[in-house]
Amino acid sequence: VTPNCIIIGRYALNKGLRFRTQRRCRHRFSITGERRIVELTDQMGQEDAATVDQNGCNGGEDSSLHNPTPQLSSKVLTLPTVLTLGRVAAVPILVATFYVDCWWGRTATTSIFIAAAFTDWLDGYIARKMRLGSAFGAFLDPVADKLMVAATLILLCTKPMDALVLGPVPWLVTVPSIAIIGREITMSAVREWAASQNGKLSKAVAVNSLGKWKTATQMIALTILLASRDSSLERLLPPGIGLLYVSAGLSILSLVVYMRQIVRVLLKKK
Repeated sequence: VTPNCIIIGRYALNKGLRFRTQRRCRHRFSITGERRIVELTDQMGQEDAATVDQNGCNGGEDSSLHNPTPQLSSKVLTLPTVLTLGRVAAVPILVATFYVDCWWGRTATTSIFIAAAFTDWLDGYIARKMRLGSAFGAFLDPVADKLMVAATLILLCTKPMDALVLGPVPWLVTVPSIAIIGREITMSAVREWAASQNGKLSKAVAVNSLGKWKTATQMIALTILLASRDSSLERLLPPGIGLLYVSAGLSILSLVVYMRQIVRVLLKKK
């Protein structure tokens, strides 16, 4: 082997070692860079999640107004949604037991309505605490409430209440029932229209404290009226009817408040 061949061989060997070393360094650098990017992404995601959690906890009852994009579960059948579906399924059972003319029929009707009112609070509580809210559940919850309330009001209208002083009065429950059901239909249409316009109109018709008081008095009044169908609880009829009229008044008042807020938003746009 000549000296020139030895020199050429050594030069080629050094070049090969350098090329392999450069490839290894580049490979290590790319892996390290990817790991660093993943770590930075995870850190940013944790910070964003913490910010969202803090906004959701501080938002209170109207947290959706402060956080316009709340985290929703991708699942359709979450636990709150199952409870809401149970309320919908309980409506025909409520109707069937209402016309059973015996003590257990009246007890079953009142118990079903109380259970529906309780699950109305429970599914919202679970959705907030466990973060199981979903778009389908948000749509179905008010539908279930309106079905239960409207069905109960119509059932009570089919059997006139016997007022202690005035005797049988056919319109005693009918008048507030028309006010309550009419308000719910109107508000459903208004909220549907507001959702198709812009965010400010949606905020104008968001649920407020007056609407929650209306719902609470409504549930208590209907529970008392259903229970007063039992002869041993007839003395509960006057306060039940009084609360029903209070609920009807709050329904009309809340509708007026919502309409005023909508008018203000529309006037500001002009």
